[in-house]
Amino acid sequence: MTTSEQAELEDIVFGSPLLGPLLRRWDEIALPDCWLVAGAIAQTVWNYAFGLPLSHGINDLDIVYFDADDLSEQAEADHAARVRGMFPDFPVWIDVKNEARVHCWYEAKFGYPIPPYKSTLDAITTFPTTATAVGLRSNSHGRLDYCAPFGLSDLLNGVVRPNKKQITQAIYEQKVNR
Repeated sequence: MTTSEQAELEDIVFGSPLLGPLLRRWDEIALPDCWLVAGAIAQTVWNYAFGLPLSHGINDLDIVYFDADDLSEQAEADHAARVRGMFPDFPVWIDVKNEARVHCWYEAKFGYPIPPYKSTLDAITTFPTTATAVGLRSNSHGRLDYCAPFGLSDLLNGVVRPNKKQITQAIYEQKVNR
C-alpha cells in the first residue's frame, strides 16, 4: 500500500456524502477495534472511477468492531441502534456487527462453521473479495487508518478477485453479481 494510494483513497472517501460524515464523527462511535468496511468503500471508489455520484448503488454502511467480552446479540443490537441514532438523516442503513460473535451464527447462514475470530483484522482477512477486504477509520490527526491485508491496488483498480481464505465459490459469485 503506497502513500499515493492512501492519499487517493482519502480524497475519495472524505468527499463522499455518506462515508465522509461518518468518518468525521468516528471518535463518537466509540466501539473497540472498530472499522468501516467492505462494500460501501468499494462502491464509493468505483463510483468515483466511473464518474457516478459517490453514493450510487450503496444500500448500507458496514461498521465492524471486536468485543470478545460481550457476545450477546442484544449488546450488538444496542450498539447498532446507538450508532444509527447518531445519523438519523442518513439515506442508507448502518449495519454494526461484532466480529467476535460471527462464529455464533455463521454456520446457520452459510452452511459451515468457522473458528472464532481473534480480532477485527482477522475477520477482514476473510472477506469474500480482496477489493472489499478493506477497513478504514479516522484517526486523531484527521487522516485515515487502514486495514487492508491485500493492499489497496484491487480496490483502486476495480479488480474483483476472490479471497479464498474462507468463502465458497457460491458466496464469491453472489458477491460479484451484487
